[in-house]
Parts: sequence; structure tokens; C-alpha cells
Amino acid sequence: ELKQDMVVVNKRGGGGAASMNYFLTRPADGNTILTFTVGHAITMAAGKTKLRVEDMAPIARGTNDPQILMIRCDSKYKTPEDFLAGVKAGDSMKWGGTQTGTIDHLTVYLFMKQIGQKMPTYIPFKGGGELATQLVAGAVDVATLNLSEAAAQVESGAICPMIILAENGMAPIPKAKTGKELGVDLVLSTTRGFVTHAGADKARVAELEKGIDKAMKHSMYQAYLANSGLDETSPQGSEAWGKQIKFMVEAFGPALKEMGLVK
Repeated sequence: ELKQDMVVVNKRGGGGAASMNYFLTRPADGNTILTFTVGHAITMAAGKTKLRVEDMAPIARGTNDPQILMIRCDSKYKTPEDFLAGVKAGDSMKWGGTQTGTIDHLTVYLFMKQIGQKMPTYIPFKGGGELATQLVAGAVDVATLNLSEAAAQVESGAICPMIILAENGMAPIPKAKTGKELGVDLVLSTTRGFVTHAGADKARVAELEKGIDKAMKHSMYQAYLANSGLDETSPQGSEAWGKQIKFMVEAFGPALKEMGLVK
């Protein structure tokens, strides 16, 4: 769409810190785009990079995969209301997520804080696929997953999504309810998008936004969203994406300190 050559530069390490610090060395001419994810937001909130929110000009969001609290379908909790009542009552449950200090870990902490409960036993796993398998096996009672990570088990009836931490429900899992529907005002996602430098020319930033927006309307990208259980609300423009970046960094910073993960 931009009619320009593009080079992908991979900077691995530090939970995105290497890529963000490299981004800071590039000129603010609108010719460097940083792929910014929820992981980058956590790294920034933890103070592990020199990059700050005000150093970036948001371009567009590409995906927004809601955090979903899931249980085994043979659990005693049969509805989202039953499950939430059990959590609020202090029922003993082991919760699982991917790694420590990730969006899954933060989700459990912030969810429990929102409903006035203490952090439960949290068991970290290497990835979402392993977590879904271990939930079915009984290693944990609750798993924080994206729909794509447990699609096979959900379809087979082994795993039942209970609470979606999003503004709206998801068509593939109509029985699950949003946190807001249940009185829990918490919206968290595994999200990915694009930013450039805050000092870039506004016309250039607008050009990038228009090009990326058009590219994401391509049938191949739309098919990718559909196969991930997502829809046309995932791609968003610069204004909404900028607000979400700011929210994530501001929410994650205090939570990481309260959890004892950063000083």
C-alpha cells in the first residue's frame, strides 16, 4: 500500500526492551515502525527500557485478543455467574497462565483485586497450548487463555470459557459473559499494533495509518483474524490504540510493584 521497500529488523531480548531501545536510536522521520505488543507495554511499565509512551506516535492496532478465564467443562461451576460467585466466596482454586510477569499473570492479579480477593495460587506454564492441555488434565482449575490457544479443547467440549475481559462478547463462545456484564470492570487483552516516533511529521503518520488500515482489510488478514476467533473490531486507528497503550502502561506499573515483581 505504501509502495515502499520494507526491511524487518528483529531485535530479540529483554521482553521487547532490545527492540524499543533500538527504535530510540532511529531518526524520527516516519520511516521506522515499531511493532508494539502487550509484552512491550509490560516491559515499559517495569522500567526496563528507556522508551516512554510520550516518545511514540500510535499508528494502528492490528489484533486485540481478549483475556478469557476458562475452566474444565466438568467443573461444578456451570455458568459464568456460578464461577464468579465461587471465586468471590474464596473457593480454593489453582490458576494457570503463561510464565511469570506476563499479561496472564497480571490478569489474574488485577481480576482478583477488582473483586476484592487475594492473589490465588498461580502456576506458570511455558505457553498457551501447554496451559490448555494442563487445564484439561487437572493441573489447574482456572486458566487465563486467549480463544485461539484453546480453540480445539473448547470445540470438543473439554474447556468452557467463562469470563471474557473485553468490552463485548465473542461470537464463537456465546455462553461466556464479559466481565462488565457481571459487574467486573476490567478489560485486558493480548494485543499488538504499530507505532512510530512522536516527532514524525503528522502527515506521514496519517499516511502510515491509512496504509496499514487498508492493508488490514485484505482478505488474507481478515481470514487470519477469523481463524483466531477475532473479528473486524481488532484493527483500530491511532486514537483508540494510543489510549489503550497509555492504559496498559499506567495499569501495569503499579500492579507489577504490588506483585513484588519490580521495585
